[in-house]
Amino acid sequence: MSKKTIDRTTTSSTENKEVEILDTIDIKNEIGKYRNLYVIIEQVDGKIIPVGLEMLSEARRLMDDFNKRYLLNEKVIAVILGNGIKHLCEELIYYGADAVIYADDPKLHYHINKIYTKVIIQIVTNAKCIEKISPEYSKQFKRPRYMFFAADSTGRHLSSTILADLESGLASDINKLVIEDIDFRHEHKTKGQMLTFEKTLMMYRPDFSGFLWTTILCLDNKNPEIKRDYHPQACSIIPGVFEPLEKDTSRNGIIEQFNPEFDANDLEIKVQSRKILKDVIDFGSYKTIISFGRGIKESPEQNIKLIEKLAKLLNAEIGISLPISKKPFKLSDKINSLYITPERVIGTSGQKVEPAIYIALGISGATQHLAGMKNSGFIIAVNPDENAPIRNECDVFIKGRIEDVLPIMIEELEREKMIQTKEEGSAVVGTV
Repeated sequence: MSKKTIDRTTTSSTENKEVEILDTIDIKNEIGKYRNLYVIIEQVDGKIIPVGLEMLSEARRLMDDFNKRYLLNEKVIAVILGNGIKHLCEELIYYGADAVIYADDPKLHYHINKIYTKVIIQIVTNAKCIEKISPEYSKQFKRPRYMFFAADSTGRHLSSTILADLESGLASDINKLVIEDIDFRHEHKTKGQMLTFEKTLMMYRPDFSGFLWTTILCLDNKNPEIKRDYHPQACSIIPGVFEPLEKDTSRNGIIEQFNPEFDANDLEIKVQSRKILKDVIDFGSYKTIISFGRGIKESPEQNIKLIEKLAKLLNAEIGISLPISKKPFKLSDKINSLYITPERVIGTSGQKVEPAIYIALGISGATQHLAGMKNSGFIIAVNPDENAPIRNECDVFIKGRIEDVLPIMIEELEREKMIQTKEEGSAVVGTV
């Protein structure tokens, strides 16, 4: 069984005897109190959104390994709310869930975060919900060991309010997960002693650069002076990171209906109707996409104007890398409002695209960006760094600065367009 050591060293006079007591208390509390991995599934108009199946796939992988290593029998439990959604429960079993707990009520037809938060908390803290699912744990059960949410507009909001009410931690926008035992030393959490935290969910996300990983942990306080548990360990998962499992109609599971209790005050707000708006930036309608990154830094405003011109000549849409969406450069209000927006981000934190031609300008090739464009038909990259990671992902690599390369490309395209226009004009004259 693998184990990682994380040292947050501080001076302490704590004796070994106290450490032994801490470990004994932890083992006692561990029995049955926190169990299973709950996956919160979103649905829209009776259809499961894709990230829900992706989360189930990763949950299935984690818990299969978890049960094998720790000789336990913990479950992947899908939780889904809505109106007229019972038929979706079997689908969730087919895609990896051991069990499904669903709340089906007209009051849940539209997603209202306040109501959904309260109903989900009722479900995940109710031991009766798992009497048939995990009978060996139900008597001691308090709350989930782990919880997954989607890192979309709905899931980010829902996860934050649920974990706030459960008084535990939350990691957002995660794209890698590992469960391990870790040795950890911390001034406050362990009173400076190196202690073992078993079954720790290690949640990874790329940092601002996109090249380094940040590891996020949600750990109990084992220091007797401030002792308390933090469960569930929870995160929101970026859509498109994990592949869903193949549908397996031979899988069997338990389906449990939950009848929620509603507060009259919560029902004062009602959604009468809803209209789903299309994406502000419809990348799917374009055969060519041009994206730019921090390589515009030497002349940001002028370089974006060159990119605009190139996009017009190629009838292309414009995308950006995640760091650009954080507005690292001083630009005019017009450029900011047009291009420096979250809707244009391509990558695991934005949209996945598959154009016939993808042109990456001043983008070094962070993992999260590559994941959003790697299925493009033909990839052209312009970058002054010949060792940039994107070089290994593209079909054509042009070593050079944007401000040097783009004017040549634009000039050549304008010349070709002029020749084409003349040829078309000559053809019309000849026909007459």
